[in-house]
Amino acid sequence: MGKKEALVMLLIIAVLGNAIGIKEEAEAEEEEEWWREREEEREFRSKERFLLEDSKRVIETEAGEMRVIRSPASRILDRPMHIGFITMEPKSLFVPQYLDSSLILFVRRGEVKVGLIYKDELAERRMKGGDVYRIPAGSVFYMVNVGEGQRLQIICSVDKSESLSYGTFQSFFVGGGTYPVSVLAGFDQDTLATAFNVSYTELRRILSRQRQGPIVYVSDTESPGVWSKFLQVKDGEKGNKIPNINEDGEEAEKNKPWSWRNLMSSIFGNENRDKTKRTRTGKSPDSYNLYDKTPDFSNAYGWSVALDEHEYSPLGHSGIGVYLVNLTAGSMMAPHINPTASEYGIVLRGTGTIQIVYPNGTSAMDTEVTEGDVFWVPRYFPFCQIASRTGPFEFFGFTTSSRKNRPQFLAGANSIFHTLRSPAVATAFDITEDDLDRLLSAQYEVVILPSAEIAPPHKEEEKRRRREEGRREREREGEREREREEEWTRRFGAF
Repeated sequence: MGKKEALVMLLIIAVLGNAIGIKEEAEAEEEEEWWREREEEREFRSKERFLLEDSKRVIETEAGEMRVIRSPASRILDRPMHIGFITMEPKSLFVPQYLDSSLILFVRRGEVKVGLIYKDELAERRMKGGDVYRIPAGSVFYMVNVGEGQRLQIICSVDKSESLSYGTFQSFFVGGGTYPVSVLAGFDQDTLATAFNVSYTELRRILSRQRQGPIVYVSDTESPGVWSKFLQVKDGEKGNKIPNINEDGEEAEKNKPWSWRNLMSSIFGNENRDKTKRTRTGKSPDSYNLYDKTPDFSNAYGWSVALDEHEYSPLGHSGIGVYLVNLTAGSMMAPHINPTASEYGIVLRGTGTIQIVYPNGTSAMDTEVTEGDVFWVPRYFPFCQIASRTGPFEFFGFTTSSRKNRPQFLAGANSIFHTLRSPAVATAFDITEDDLDRLLSAQYEVVILPSAEIAPPHKEEEKRRRREEGRREREREGEREREREEEWTRRFGAF
């Protein structure tokens, strides 16, 4: 074999070896992908995967805490949304900050005063249990627990559509010191000293005092200062003026016009600023109370409320809806599907069962839930909620669409089968139309249904149903009698 032939042979072997290697690598990747898909499928079919338990405590101080339950990482989720739980002790402040995510607040218990920069003005709202309020991403806000001796509990949605990262959210604290650190601390001290027209010493003192965390006490005994005096001003007066508090907590000047400049002057202890400028009273959208809303549906077995962008326009900016459901003991929200949105639910009171169904008709989850549990239901998936027989079952939640939700019910007197009522439906179940009529006529209630144990007798309806069943039974018996006569005639002939 000559050198050329040997060289060609080596080249062929190299090419074949490379091709084999590529094929083996492709096969390995294909096998890895197959195992990954099987793992995802096993995860998808986990009975507990629709309960959200990935809770992370993002803030914790003596004055309060905030926990966030992260949205599941799933291909079947149309829009990720985290659920936040804020708890604040009496006379506490969530210090001024802005977020990279918008929030929709729901006051579960207590009273809160929210201050928000809205169109370059301070908008302030005092809210009570049941109130809903939106805080846009990037807007500076603070919250104060103003309930007398009452712990504040807030549930909020955390919309990640404007977020900087996949994590929970990013807080940019306007006020702060060593903990939390103010965003001001990131600037050069010469820049800050010039910007605020203060000395380096005063600047360092201000930016190092706060060590209590993002949620701090503001009572006279635990944290005297500007916010303690601020809370003592009546609601009607606070939009027009605020006491100018000096370093010792004393009011420096009576009825001084309020502005963000004056407030910053009070915090920074500098009283030699321009005192002539005033800010207008801010006018943001008001809060909306779910408990004051007339139920969208109500009967003897419970009620439900849904809030969309047409009734509360701020929801349209986030594209998120809100709902609240209360079921009496033993009742159920009829099996239904949401064709336009996924749903997140938080159990507020009582215990119950959540049943969710896969598209192939198998059970996805059939799990008991109790107060504090968080669940989610993907768009298109059939589901129902059932209250335990021990007491009422109340749950609140968010939907991933702010448009009017039109759930399609699979059972009850207003189910889609009543709308579709036709021979085609009977054929689909392989039953007679009479059997279909009996099935659809058995349930008199709509939307929220009683269990058999708690359903009261419907005397007139029951009489009508029994008469109808008797009539149909007589017709069937007459048909059977005619069939027997025809069989007799066929065999033995007519007399």
